[in-house]
Amino acid sequence: MSGVSVWRVLLGVERHVVIEGVEVEAGDGGEVVVVVSVRSSRRQGSRCPRCGRRCPGYDRGDGRRRWRGLDLGSTRVFLEAEAPRVRCREHGVIVAAVSWARHGSAFTAAFEEQTAWLAAHTAASVVAVLTRSSWRAVTAMVARVVAEARGRSDRLAGVVKIAIDEKAYRKGHRYLTVVTDLDTGRVVWAAEGRSKATVEAFFTALGTQRAAALTHVGCDGADWIHTVVKAKAPNAVLCLDSFHVVAWASEAVDDVRRRIVQELKATGRGEDAATLKGSRWAVLKNPANLTDGQTESLASIKKTNGPLYRAYLIKEQLREVFRIKGVRGRRLLAGVIAWASRSRIPEMVDLARKLRRFHDLIGNTLDTGITSALAENTNTHIAALARRAYGFHTPEALIAMIELTRGGLCPQLPGRAA
Repeated sequence: MSGVSVWRVLLGVERHVVIEGVEVEAGDGGEVVVVVSVRSSRRQGSRCPRCGRRCPGYDRGDGRRRWRGLDLGSTRVFLEAEAPRVRCREHGVIVAAVSWARHGSAFTAAFEEQTAWLAAHTAASVVAVLTRSSWRAVTAMVARVVAEARGRSDRLAGVVKIAIDEKAYRKGHRYLTVVTDLDTGRVVWAAEGRSKATVEAFFTALGTQRAAALTHVGCDGADWIHTVVKAKAPNAVLCLDSFHVVAWASEAVDDVRRRIVQELKATGRGEDAATLKGSRWAVLKNPANLTDGQTESLASIKKTNGPLYRAYLIKEQLREVFRIKGVRGRRLLAGVIAWASRSRIPEMVDLARKLRRFHDLIGNTLDTGITSALAENTNTHIAALARRAYGFHTPEALIAMIELTRGGLCPQLPGRAA
């Protein structure tokens, strides 16, 4: 193998990249870097980076520029080449495409793909340190890799069961609408906003024919989702997501607990109020996940606080409704609604009204046996990403991370077989 071929392998560039020379020079702070002079072959040169057409030259642009490549051991590598501009009939005057890097990037494609893979598996701040770049540069690389991957695949093909959900990603009522394939758990579409217009944008992307092929749509109780789904996907069974229904009950139980805490304080029972205030997770968590201390707190509530314990039992009975499903689940749901209505606990009476309002949609969920387990795993992951969203300057950056990690758009590491 010739020296040029060896350098092509080390740099991760294609055969039509011409390597003109290799130099070692001192970088910032006395660091040694490798600079490889390259150019595109005549056949690949003078092309528009957006449409790929060959175009007449316009000028030399800003002269020679550098792209950061994959490190050689601990040594940074840069590819250096001319960056002329061409005149494209469609896109105007634009810097000519190079095969080793994406348009507008200061990094090679291989470097960006390695960085994106790392960002999908660890924190971007860690990746920034490892790659000797910056947090902002890492998120920009992820955005470019994901944008290119979107154009290579149709993630909406074959989708028949979906979940539509809203996710708060920042303070100030900033939301994303996320669509998940219930069969695979993959995010197939995401956009900023939570409105009818946002859901309609999804169905525009899906297309009329594929919308008609949808069999099930899971969502929460938002009318702005229900209205659009009924209009755009008339053949789909609209199901109320079990996670959100149980969440309504959990919120009602927590409201009961807070009200009782305030009542205890008002009557001078501060010590009892403090104890009950610290028992939040004992009445909200799944019984199987309670710690020993939380189990003791729940046992104490059972003995000393009848209304809160009854509210807790109603919530757990509602959880059981979705476990058994079918006709038995419907019967149990009717029992839960009746129990909550007669409980004389204001928060649970309100819950009963809400369950009656959405009775048919909950029934669809029980009849079809549709589960949102995969979608909820995805939602948990998105929530973890959203907690770090203060570092994302745009919702598009967060969406790119979601699609990278949960949308099937994570690239292979350079040099690895697919």
